[in-house]
Amino acid sequence: MRQTVIIIGATSDIARATAMELAKQYDLVLVGRNETELEAIASDLSVRSDCQVQTYLFDARNLDTHAELVATWFEEVDTVAGAVVCHGFLPEQTQAQRDWELAHQTLDVNFTSCVALLEPLMDRLESQHESFLAVVSSVAGDRGRQSNYIYGAAKGGLSVYLQGLRNRGTKSGVHVLTVKPGFVATAMTIGLVDPKSPLVAAPEKVARDIVRGIRKRKNVIYSRWFWRYIMLVIRVIPEWIFKRLSL
Repeated sequence: MRQTVIIIGATSDIARATAMELAKQYDLVLVGRNETELEAIASDLSVRSDCQVQTYLFDARNLDTHAELVATWFEEVDTVAGAVVCHGFLPEQTQAQRDWELAHQTLDVNFTSCVALLEPLMDRLESQHESFLAVVSSVAGDRGRQSNYIYGAAKGGLSVYLQGLRNRGTKSGVHVLTVKPGFVATAMTIGLVDPKSPLVAAPEKVARDIVRGIRKRKNVIYSRWFWRYIMLVIRVIPEWIFKRLSL
């Protein structure tokens, strides 16, 4: 009997590509806010692979419903192997600086909603042992930069939160993977990145890295791999120099 993986934010480009990789081994529960897109992805996966796919609607900012939704997902399948959390929101920085609602949405979707979701998910997975959580954060959270510090603050908070969750999960057999993509050619980054740049990854590449990280029980992965070293250089720049840079 195939185990099931829950994919939250399943209509994102990274999530779709990850679902395609995971469908080779698991049945899937796809969770997202667009019912039409969810059904289209589910139909495509069912045709391309020998897996069962269920879909559920999910609004990241409706925080009070998260625990109840998690309970529903677990009740509908026999065994949940793990979950992949891919939902996110990337604003234009200068607009978010001037618009509190936009800044609030950025913090809620990228951080607060993840905590509201991951706590009940962790509770359920801990009762099963040998399961996993893979959560998409970002290299933007490695150091605050003027070009995206509101988004970066949310992702930085998420990465620190996942460190604690990983510490907790080690004792109960839940593997927690933090995924830090750099530039990725997705619908969310249209106009922000050049898809032909060597620094930009395709969603399919990030998906393969995620699945490999789950399989090898990695703690933190950067996708593509060289972002680990780019961000290492950025992190070690002394603050008195860094604050004068345009990054």
